[in-house]
Formats: sequence, structure tokens, C-alpha cells
Amino acid sequence: MPIPKTEVLSRTFMRDDVYQSLREWIVSGDLKPDEKLKDKDLAAQLGVSRTPVREALRKLEDEGLVKTAANRWTQVAPITIRDAECIYPIIQALEELALTLAFPKFSAQHIQCMQNANDDLKSALNNNDPHAAMCSDALFHQNLIDAANNTELSTILEQLKVKCKRIELAYFSDADLLLASFEEHQRLISALETKDFEAANQALAGNWQASIERLRIAGGQ
Repeated sequence: MPIPKTEVLSRTFMRDDVYQSLREWIVSGDLKPDEKLKDKDLAAQLGVSRTPVREALRKLEDEGLVKTAANRWTQVAPITIRDAECIYPIIQALEELALTLAFPKFSAQHIQCMQNANDDLKSALNNNDPHAAMCSDALFHQNLIDAANNTELSTILEQLKVKCKRIELAYFSDADLLLASFEEHQRLISALETKDFEAANQALAGNWQASIERLRIAGGQ
């Protein structure tokens, strides 16, 4: 089983770190969709016992990133456009809630942070770097979520965004597909600057709905 190369880690390597490493390998695509996972191999690679690996795999299964058949196999969960069609509307609704909570207290600093992230998105697109563009896109939305200052909402969105990131890394290899997202973000920023809630909400919803269409194009649908 091909897994990312890394130095054998200290025996003090905590189970949460095992979980974080495996999750990052799955999200980044180092561990590919449908790839079989053997706890013995993963434990050896990380320099830990099988126990924290098994615990991490169970947690990843609960999150939908790993699939298992009892006493038969464990594998990385597949990725489909259908996953995005299920996840994106939920994220859209929760970000609209974040916008509602954040809107009365949106400051010039909040808006500037979003503008900086969007400028970084444009630079990444100009450099034909889709991975950097997706990171900037995620930061743009995270700034909105942070402005809501709601821990429970942030926690739920963080879990969903892991799946979202995995889908986007798998499908968005063409930076040109992401160019429209910059303009959609600018419309949201403009609405925030003029304190137009309805326009801001429409811009945010439009961004997520257009993102699903871009994924369908990337997936050949």
C-alpha cells in the first residue's frame, strides 16, 4: 500500500496527531479514494502501535472519510460529485446563518481580511496555482465564519469543510474554473461595504450554487 513518506515518529506521538496525519493524507489525496488501509502498515509508517491507528480510523469512519467492512477491509471513502451536491447546500445554509450573525458587527477590518484573501485568490489564479487558490478561497469564507463568533457553528462547518476540501482538491485542477469565484467574492465584499444584507446574502448563495456547477463541469457532467 503506497503511503506518504515520513520519518518514524516519536513514541510520544499522540493519538490525536495520528488522526490529524491520516485525515490530512486522505484530504490531500496522498491516500487515494478507495485505497485499502492496513493498520499495521500505517502504524509502522507513523512509528506507533496499532491502537491509536485503529482509534483514528474509527473516528475517520464516523466522519465519512473511511469505509469499513467488519473483519474484511478498511479503505478510503470514494469521492463523487454527488457528495458535493449533498454537502454544498448545507454549507451554504450555515454560511448564510454566519452572515446573519456577523452582519450587525462587520467591521472594516473584517472586510479587509476578506479582501486580502480574495486578492490572494486572484494572484494564485494568475499564477495558475489551483491549490493555492483553493486555500485562499477557504480563507475568504473562514473570515466570514470567524466574524460570526459562534463556536458551535464554526465546529460544524469545520467538519463539513474537510469533506469540501477533499472534493475540491480532487476535481479542481484547472485554475480557470475558479476565476469566476473571485468575482462572486467581490460582489459579496461590495455588499458588505454598502451594508446591503440582501445583496450580501444573494452573493454568498450565488457563490456556493455556482461552485456546484463548476464541480459538475470539472467532473464532466
